[in-house]
Amino acid sequence: MSIPKAYVEHVAVWVKDIHWHIRFFNDVFGMTLREVQGTVEDPVQYWNLGGMQFMSAPDFEGPDGRLGHLGVMCEDMEAALAAAWQFDVSEMPQGRNWLRLPDGLAVEFIQASPAASVAQILAINPRV
Repeated sequence: MSIPKAYVEHVAVWVKDIHWHIRFFNDVFGMTLREVQGTVEDPVQYWNLGGMQFMSAPDFEGPDGRLGHLGVMCEDMEAALAAAWQFDVSEMPQGRNWLRLPDGLAVEFIQASPAASVAQILAINPRV
């Protein structure tokens, strides 16, 4: 079995002030809205073009930016899931494509659409 090709498609973080984070990533990096749960005025979750997902947690008393989960885009999600089950992982309530690693990290496995080439994304050298 070959190793599935995949990349981190988004990073989800819990934040107290979701609007501050939306403005920061928009104004500094130009990362604009891709999707919102709730409304733009009152978002529960906000995804931007650039791979960030902000999850609103205004009552949290710890540090901002707590990692919620990694969203990993897979060329072959079923093969990646099969490989993952060889490790000490557990399924999460969100569904069979959500796994909790032994250290607590949550990983969302996402199937790439046929038109989206994981190999093309992985071929991009961000340092050039």
